[in-house]
Amino acid sequence: MSETPDTNPSDAANPPLAGVRVIELARILAGPWAGQLLADLGADVIKIEHPEGGDDTRRWGPPFVTGADGENLSAAYYHSANRGKRSITLDIASFEGAQTARDLIATADVVIENFKVGGLKKYGLDYNSLKAANPKLVYLSITGFGQTGPYAPRAGYDFIIQAMAGMMSITGEPGREPQKAGVAISDIFTGLYSVIAIQAALRHAEKTGEGQWIDMALFDTQAGVLGNQNLNYLVSGKAPEQMGNAHMNIAPYEVFPVADGHVIIAVGNDGQFQRFCKLLGATSMAADPDFQTNPSRVANRERLRQEIITEMSSWLKTDMLAACEANAVPAGPINTIAEMFDDPQAIARGLRMDLDDQAGTAIPSVRAPILLPASPLHYDRPSPRLGEHTDEVLAELQTIKTKRKKT
Repeated sequence: MSETPDTNPSDAANPPLAGVRVIELARILAGPWAGQLLADLGADVIKIEHPEGGDDTRRWGPPFVTGADGENLSAAYYHSANRGKRSITLDIASFEGAQTARDLIATADVVIENFKVGGLKKYGLDYNSLKAANPKLVYLSITGFGQTGPYAPRAGYDFIIQAMAGMMSITGEPGREPQKAGVAISDIFTGLYSVIAIQAALRHAEKTGEGQWIDMALFDTQAGVLGNQNLNYLVSGKAPEQMGNAHMNIAPYEVFPVADGHVIIAVGNDGQFQRFCKLLGATSMAADPDFQTNPSRVANRERLRQEIITEMSSWLKTDMLAACEANAVPAGPINTIAEMFDDPQAIARGLRMDLDDQAGTAIPSVRAPILLPASPLHYDRPSPRLGEHTDEVLAELQTIKTKRKKT
């Protein structure tokens, strides 16, 4: 564990990663997403930002968060990935700034960085330059394509990664322009896998005293999370294609129109299909030999879809969803984000939070989807202002240095 003030690892009320110190030399999304989750889990995450503007996403708006005093508190995008951290401004291109960063890292357990391959070596902030002073250091690098391979020098952008790693080829309507997902999923998934890797590496360091350099690539992550579609190709030799909202391996499992909009029907087995036919009153569809098993329904999906559309055409959304719920047929509405936050399930689960910045502004946030009753996550501060904790962190650093000299 790092030398962090006021940490009592024996306190059962502490969140899981209390006592772990993280230095974040990352910006935009993948690295900050990892840092935010580590902060939620209790780590002390210190975000090093350039004095002139800080993280690029502070300016990625509108919308912007406005403080109680009218101050621009950065773009909503920035606040989506930087909750719970402390911000310190350093110009690591200067001798003094790089030295201060090295001194901070010497007190830390983890570094997260997303510079281009080799980009931190000239500042003495690469893993090989740092590990001698901190042998247990867990150092995580996030790049577009990893530290090796012909594309390693390239910059990584989520949009391009979704395209190159196959995601866009299976997203969108058949015959139409390939589509990306509505959020930066390669960035977000890479952030999540990074947290998993960091926790595994911390466990290794705890057991052996040995840190390590973790190599994370957006390309690897996006390829990996294609899941069953990867295996569909590797087993069949046929690359999956765009299918709109349909499922390659299951039918009926897609969006269907009703009289006042659309609903999702997600039939996952033969029993559910028979119950679905019964609630529709579609006795002939239930008895059709082409629809008796999932493989036969997949083979005859176009005719099946047209028959279902006919049967559902006079139904209202609320009636269809209620009938499906009463008959244990998986179905759901298609909510906007506003409707999602107003949904009683989202309210009951406390997904939305409003975090007090101690200056009169409540900054909205969304809790991590992790509930640990014995060691709950904590949300004690919103995203920091640029350099908000510089004096505080440097004072702590000086205290640690003084203590080390005495010992």
